[in-house]
Amino acid sequence: MTERYEYLPHHLLRHRVRDGASGTEGVLMAVINENVSDSDHPHWTELAYIRAASDREFTTEASNVEPAE
Repeated sequence: MTERYEYLPHHLLRHRVRDGASGTEGVLMAVINENVSDSDHPHWTELAYIRAASDREFTTEASNVEPAE
């Protein structure tokens, strides 16, 4: 069995960020290169995990993450 994810470094970890796609702000908790395929053909995506003010985490593409002002 192969690994389905790996943690990646990011300069905004533990900082306040904004999801450029939704405009939601929160703290960047992790960036993970994740195999999101449910078949034998891997499809890797870099996902950012952001904790919003509600204490709920949501994901977005890592490329959508920008510093909050």
